[in-house]
Amino acid sequence: MMTINCKGSLIDLTSPKVMGILNITPDSFFDGGKYKNEKEILHQAEKMLNEGATFIDVGAYSSRPGAKHISEEEELQRITPVVELLINNFPEIIISVDSFRSRVVEETINSGAAIINDISGGLMDGKMFEMVAKLQVPYIMMHMQGTPMNMQEKPTYKDIVVEITSFFTDQIFKLRQLKVNDIIVDVGFGFGKTSEHNYELLQKLALFKNLEVPILTGVSRKSMLYKLLGILPKQALNATTVANTIALLNGANILRVHDVKEAVETIKIVEQLS
Repeated sequence: MMTINCKGSLIDLTSPKVMGILNITPDSFFDGGKYKNEKEILHQAEKMLNEGATFIDVGAYSSRPGAKHISEEEELQRITPVVELLINNFPEIIISVDSFRSRVVEETINSGAAIINDISGGLMDGKMFEMVAKLQVPYIMMHMQGTPMNMQEKPTYKDIVVEITSFFTDQIFKLRQLKVNDIIVDVGFGFGKTSEHNYELLQKLALFKNLEVPILTGVSRKSMLYKLLGILPKQALNATTVANTIALLNGANILRVHDVKEAVETIKIVEQLS
């Protein structure tokens, strides 16, 4: 099924969509601390919406490798006012909440957010799947080996595609048993993966279409790109566009990006091939 229901509206993902990243963390790898006040947050959200973002992904917990762990209370204090601010100023906005905590997603969905984006795929909060079933909103399930604190210490796999497919299959089954309809998968580039793992996943992304759910990819300005090229994250827009192009050609339905305009252009060009 390539449609998802967001607040009663069906969004067709057979034509790929863009999810703009709005980090309100002080320490994210690319834009940490950039949006400090209401004016800056609203300006960035408006810019991404005008450039063609279908979704805005709001995150208050930095999950970059080795990131500082913050409490549930601090995460809620950061994110809830931002969700309310965005809903009040852009009533039609579709907000995705980037959190692995069931209480955080419950409060933010109740404040007007529409999608849950869980980097742990349900593993870091045992109540998450029940909460998704209760809220009946689309759920983005990412694969991560380990936790943000230790995931890049020594990631190992016998067969990364088989292992991630097995993980998704198990988790999708559990969600279906709970009558969750809208599930999206994200292989988790850079989350418990070496650079070699990341490029193998990008090359073989089409294999995950066998799960018969939409695929989200998040490669925007990540270390798999900028470290390979010996550049900084702020110089990795061109590399991001190349990686997004490969992802689209291999079946990606949603591109999660910092740079919306360029991602929308990439989709338009790739769609001319079909």
